[in-house]
Amino acid sequence: MTDKLIIGEVLKPQGIRGELKVKPFTDEAEDFHNFSRVFLDNTEYKVISVRTGAGLVFLGLKGVADRNAAELLRGKQIVVPRAEAPAPEEGRYYVADLLGCAVVTEEGETLGTLTDVRQAATDIYTLHDGAREVMFPVADGVVTAVDIKAGKIVVNKKRYLEVAVL
Repeated sequence: MTDKLIIGEVLKPQGIRGELKVKPFTDEAEDFHNFSRVFLDNTEYKVISVRTGAGLVFLGLKGVADRNAAELLRGKQIVVPRAEAPAPEEGRYYVADLLGCAVVTEEGETLGTLTDVRQAATDIYTLHDGAREVMFPVADGVVTAVDIKAGKIVVNKKRYLEVAVL
């Protein structure tokens, strides 16, 4: 497990006072209200304002006083220490904890290693099997168990083969 979590990405400056328009990687944009500080490129910033709307976050940071300063942060990932992040609900996981897990069938056959999670109405997992990348949605019945401590995601092979893009 990593001790830092990526919670969003700066899309662009918002207005002329240094506010940032952020794409959140949290379940809810409102989760940003829980953070008093964030890190961008290992630099700590105190959060001075948070607004949300249309699934986006508008973030004001101490030391980012104008549009020019905000522009320098475009495309940067927003990181928080894991200890300051709320614990995920039962059956939910941080993407950082899923990445690198082995994807195996219920019979124990290893299909590959999880390399990416794309958030959508149904998350899309990408695994690498040594030769290629395979994408599959986390649709009903595909993932049957997740064991972060063991680094393993168990899938129903029949259902996986029905939805996987091989």
